[in-house]
Amino acid sequence: MRVLIVTDAWEPQVNGVVRTLQATIAELHAEGHEVGIVSPDLFRSIPCPTYAEIRLAFAGKRAVGRHIRAFAPQAIHISTEGPLGLAARRWCLDNGFPFTTAYHTRFPEYVAARLPISAARIWGFIRWFHRPAQNIMLATRSLARELADQGLGQTMMWERGVDHALFRPGRAAHPALAGLARPIQLYVGRVAVEKNIGAFLDTRHPGTKVVVGDGPALADLRARYPDAVFLGRLGGEALAAAYAGADVFVFPSRTDTFGLVVIEALSCGTPVAAYPVPGPGDIVTDGAGALDTDLDTAIAAALACDRAAAAALGARYGWPACTAQFLKALTFVPSDPVDRPYPAQNALRHSSSM
Repeated sequence: MRVLIVTDAWEPQVNGVVRTLQATIAELHAEGHEVGIVSPDLFRSIPCPTYAEIRLAFAGKRAVGRHIRAFAPQAIHISTEGPLGLAARRWCLDNGFPFTTAYHTRFPEYVAARLPISAARIWGFIRWFHRPAQNIMLATRSLARELADQGLGQTMMWERGVDHALFRPGRAAHPALAGLARPIQLYVGRVAVEKNIGAFLDTRHPGTKVVVGDGPALADLRARYPDAVFLGRLGGEALAAAYAGADVFVFPSRTDTFGLVVIEALSCGTPVAAYPVPGPGDIVTDGAGALDTDLDTAIAAALACDRAAAAALGARYGWPACTAQFLKALTFVPSDPVDRPYPAQNALRHSSSM
């Protein structure tokens, strides 16, 4: 199958959306599918206000449509609600081409955390954007219920996975954690206001609080919490070693739709403490972590959990199963690809070149 993914979130960003797309594309290639990507690096762009890592592309329906026709997809997946997603949506509707979307971020709450706009107003945009989609891909069942309450019932599961060769129990701890007062309480992710990291750093549990990640709130948090340890952005073996060396992984976000870092931590055998909200509330089970409206209480309970139980829960999540869900949502695809007026390589970067 020829699958075109349109996304406003792409490399060099490091976040759950990009990592999910990268892993899914790798699995699609392994199964013999062809994948094209329309992303901001194909167009002139500007930094997104308050989120400079995201580039907002200057591209309308006509420009995006040229890339669509060049690749001649059998299926189009619109991953984000940004400028490229909007342009691809308009092209698909104007040309009668069915498409899928994904709801990666609790966008109304995310915007409300940054701008003086109520979440209720943003929901109107979300309903408008996703309503024409054949299927809306979601990571959790609680999100499916949330969108159903908004009149968006055409949802299908697209969970998340873990690279179990990398994130596994029993590996050595990151050397930066050596000598720190126990228990080591770890946060991994973007360092930004919507992640609610201050709630974690305000907890009173003894030990050491460690933050892994980068973002616009980093300098402020360093200044406000001098006793915390900030390791910056880590990846690969170094990130896995940070998970493995922690006694508990703390996930303070209330706006994430899933939390890829949650299952990475679990896969390393690190119990999770979080609020009982969509995302961690769909993942964390008794014995592998703890959920509570009071984060101190959740941390204390998670520290008493069995690391083997955490690892067993993390082992349930794999990228092949997630990719099978992605493909299942595309079963409506047309039998013939869209007409191709000129060779795909003239206008669209093919993902095999990544």
